[in-house]
Amino acid sequence: MKKDGHPDYHEITVVMTDGTEFVTRSTYGKAGDKLHLDIDPKTHPAWTGTHRMVDRGGQLAKFNKRFGGLSKKKEGEQPVAATASNEPKIKLTTTGASAKKKEKKA
Repeated sequence: MKKDGHPDYHEITVVMTDGTEFVTRSTYGKAGDKLHLDIDPKTHPAWTGTHRMVDRGGQLAKFNKRFGGLSKKKEGEQPVAATASNEPKIKLTTTGASAKKKEKKA
């Protein structure tokens, strides 16, 4: 068997969102390190039934900056209805093998 084929399996301390701690064995970090959880069973929406937004690395702010204006309606602005003037003018044609089949049938 090769030497150093498996990662070091040691004890670490896991810190829950409410501050409680427990010791477990893991390959995370070094022996004695602490793993701080952002979401755990006490705060996860699947178990609590409440929704909480967690912004990791500004991703939520980036999304809101990019798409935040889509849901906000400006004062006095009317929604754009689909009319004949703003519908795309695209003519669909068949090409390739399906067009050749139609030619043979006709």
